[in-house]
Amino acid sequence: MVQASAWAPDELDAETRVLLSRQRVREILRELGVRPSRRLGQHFLVEPAVLFHILRASGLTPQDAVLEIGPGVGVLTGELLRRARRVVAVEVDRRLYTWLQSRFAGNARLELVMADILRVEPGTLMGEPYKVVANLPYAITSAVLRHLLEARPAPQRMVLMVQWEVARRMVAHPPEMSLLGLSVQYYARVEIVHRVPAGCFLPPPRVDSAVVALEIQPTARWEVSPERFFWIVHAGFRHPRRTLGNNLAESLGLGKEEVTRLLRDVGVAPERRPETLSLEEWAALCRSLEQERPSLQQPDAASGARNTTGGPELSQP
Repeated sequence: MVQASAWAPDELDAETRVLLSRQRVREILRELGVRPSRRLGQHFLVEPAVLFHILRASGLTPQDAVLEIGPGVGVLTGELLRRARRVVAVEVDRRLYTWLQSRFAGNARLELVMADILRVEPGTLMGEPYKVVANLPYAITSAVLRHLLEARPAPQRMVLMVQWEVARRMVAHPPEMSLLGLSVQYYARVEIVHRVPAGCFLPPPRVDSAVVALEIQPTARWEVSPERFFWIVHAGFRHPRRTLGNNLAESLGLGKEEVTRLLRDVGVAPERRPETLSLEEWAALCRSLEQERPSLQQPDAASGARNTTGGPELSQP
């Protein structure tokens, strides 16, 4: 975890500090007739120090374009506008969208979009290099994270609020590597910036959260396509408590002797469990399989059907 930085209240705008009070958030929601929805993941931040950590981790400059997802009452939005050249905020709740229109009326650097982020192509929406800074709705964290990681063009950097346990799995390493960790780290360098207690939100979620920072990296460095990489990884994790050799033989339809040879060729013992392999070892295995068995294709790819396992596994507990 990144070491926490000291902060001073005057680093936030006066209006922002007012919006971060529980009383003011309650007043706004009451005026709008909004009862926070668990389905929409509506938990409103009311802790200034957490907002500071989000902004510090974003590393925004006056030249940056930023995509914000779920701006809510605009606490983060206002601070993004103070720091970036352009802010695009996507809000699905019509009442909050209308309130944001009123609050930021006349600000030419803000573009408000009323939409479900999963139905919007981030790269097309932004149309230029961009960063993402967002307090993700927990109910759709998995889907949104995948949507952003697979976007073309992808964001340069993302600073996100996610559940604490999800954050821990995102930064996992062997011998406790997870599908989620492999999925995220294939696309980005990721680190936990700050742990956020549930009491920092109104209403509080059931679990703690974390601010995580993802620096997007070129996937070409692994020398294996995401479709093939995630197919092989899913095959290896098919039964997490079984050995890698058994999982791959069963999932790929290969003989155990051949799988054993392929694994040993890249320095991996077939008796190892899938969670003990590093991302580098998985990539080496994928490259070896592609070289040794070029005709080996995942079933959906061979039939021309839509690939359903080519992306990251981002399920949450």
